[in-house]
Amino acid sequence: MKHRIISRRNIAVLFFSCALVAFGQASPGKAGRRKPKPDNPATYSFPALGISAERKVEVAWNRFYDHAGLSAILSRLQKGFPELTRLYSIGKSSQGRDIWCLEVTARNVGDPDRKPGMYIDGNIHGNEIQTSETVAYTAWYLCHQYGRLDKVTSLLDERVFYLLPTINPDGRDSWLHRGGSARSGMEPTDDDGDGLADEDDSEDLNGDGLITMMRIKDPHGRYKPHPDYPEYLMIRVKPDERGEYSFLGSEGIDNDGDGRINEDRRGGYDMNRNWGYEWQPNYIQRGAGNYPFSQPETRAVSAFVMAHPNIAAAQCYHNAGGMILRGPAREGGAMHSRDERVLIVITERGEKMLPFYRSIVIWDGLGTSWGSSLDWLYGGRGILSFANELWTSRNLYKTLSSPSDEQKAEFMQHVLMGEGVVPWREHEHPTYGTIEIGGERKEWGRLPPSFLLEEELHRNMAFTLYHAEMMPLIEISDITTEKLGESLYKIWVTIENRRLIPTRTGQDVAHHINSPDIVSIEGDNLRVLSAGRVTDRFFKQVRAVERRPERVELDTIEGMSAARVQFIVEGKGQFTVTVDSTKAGLLEKSEFLP
Repeated sequence: MKHRIISRRNIAVLFFSCALVAFGQASPGKAGRRKPKPDNPATYSFPALGISAERKVEVAWNRFYDHAGLSAILSRLQKGFPELTRLYSIGKSSQGRDIWCLEVTARNVGDPDRKPGMYIDGNIHGNEIQTSETVAYTAWYLCHQYGRLDKVTSLLDERVFYLLPTINPDGRDSWLHRGGSARSGMEPTDDDGDGLADEDDSEDLNGDGLITMMRIKDPHGRYKPHPDYPEYLMIRVKPDERGEYSFLGSEGIDNDGDGRINEDRRGGYDMNRNWGYEWQPNYIQRGAGNYPFSQPETRAVSAFVMAHPNIAAAQCYHNAGGMILRGPAREGGAMHSRDERVLIVITERGEKMLPFYRSIVIWDGLGTSWGSSLDWLYGGRGILSFANELWTSRNLYKTLSSPSDEQKAEFMQHVLMGEGVVPWREHEHPTYGTIEIGGERKEWGRLPPSFLLEEELHRNMAFTLYHAEMMPLIEISDITTEKLGESLYKIWVTIENRRLIPTRTGQDVAHHINSPDIVSIEGDNLRVLSAGRVTDRFFKQVRAVERRPERVELDTIEGMSAARVQFIVEGKGQFTVTVDSTKAGLLEKSEFLP
């Protein structure tokens, strides 16, 4: 019996072993034929922090879009979020492209035109490309996070955002599609004073779709390839050392036969020197244009801002250098001390949110410039504004100091796998003879690589949303009634500003740019006998108004503070207190006399 049990066990083991061998022999063929299902991977994805899992509008933020691409993004956002957005053109560029504004707010919460407004633009300089993506990303983020994040929901309930991704669409498209110098707008300009405009621009001589640099072998030249990074870097030779090359500038020929190359490129003016505050003519400020707002783009933006006096804060994006710029742009320019203190507090937060960025006053850190949009927004309109210079090379290695040229070449070689430069190739030039064309691609240097771009967009957006959150937020926090006699009452009204930015800046008050904040009272059975601003609430001192006692004008309500108004009234029944502030909104609160 025992022998029989052992035999059966051996047979079972032998059978199981054979099955394993058979399975092992068959599995390679079957495994080779197996493939995963070609499903949509988003079905099985889990979101990282920073954006909603549900995306009505899919946008890849690791690339750049031309004017048509940006227009499509804005159009899709408007279609996907009609309850939050309006899309309209504020004007045309010199070549007829629309300057789009996407207005984003909770349209069913309050009156959008009476909410404090945050103005955001980008790409006033055509080659400052990622600025537009930052504005568009802000719109995309706000739309998708409304109703999901309390902070974004509150922002859109209480504020309105005016988002203009590109205010120089001509320069943008020229740089993206063609390259070369496209900082300017594209209205033809006679740079060299020969009576012709834009007649000698750079060209793609070798037909590779890029405009790069020209160099020529020259024993008297002052440059040579770097010994360790010859493909990526040219260096200046020592004073007592013979060179190998001379640089000839960007690709191009002498189109007009005047003995110079590329001296009259497309455009040639600077739209950020064309604004009607602290403007100076071309002989003082190069690129200023013929007169303030001579360009259709700056005229369109200025008209838009003038038509929206509720704009209380502004952000203009530029590149590059990693800077949070604030005015004034000249020494002694317009800036009230209390306004500057507010800007400093906001930038202190910004320097923490934006690693390696520095807070800089324009004239002190960069030098004097005249006629900038930042000066006009503050000096001309009393709007607290910043201009962020997006991207700093410190982000390549996450270091406090800027990387050396060798470190940049090393990054290009080992992190970008050689992308970022065009190999030097010989070309026959009609003037110079045999030259070489190549060097850095236009995307290298001023623009972050794809894998750092989205970080740049999000961090700058977050800083700008913090700036927007600091716009005035007022509340009628208390109404106290005191009976003085038969049908005679004293009414105390307290209005709080619960944010950092005042309802009117010092510049606004000093130059009477916008109307004062008005606190008024009315009722069907009410007669206002006197009124005034409370100057000391403990001793109950009041500065009385001289006329129209039913309304009290306040110069401003400072940030994180309160203003108090007193009315002496005669009557009975219900009364309504109204606070009308151009930049902080319209409030009403009703109560009954005891």
